Amino acid sequence: MIQKRIAQWAVMAVAVPLAAAGARRLSHTLEARRGPSGVSRLLTKGADLIRPQKAKRRRFF
Repeated sequence: MIQKRIAQWAVMAVAVPLAAAGARRLSHTLEARRGPSGVSRLLTKGADLIRPQKAKRRRFF
């Protein structure tokens, strides 16, 4: 039970932000090579949906 929760936390804490960053980077690369397109806009929107770029960061101290 606890291992399942730790695995879920790990996915949310590590994999999701990495996926959003990868989609955003791929979108910028595609736009640089070929210009704006539907695919690059879709990647950017998907990355914003997963993790907005202007998300507030919590400061603990």
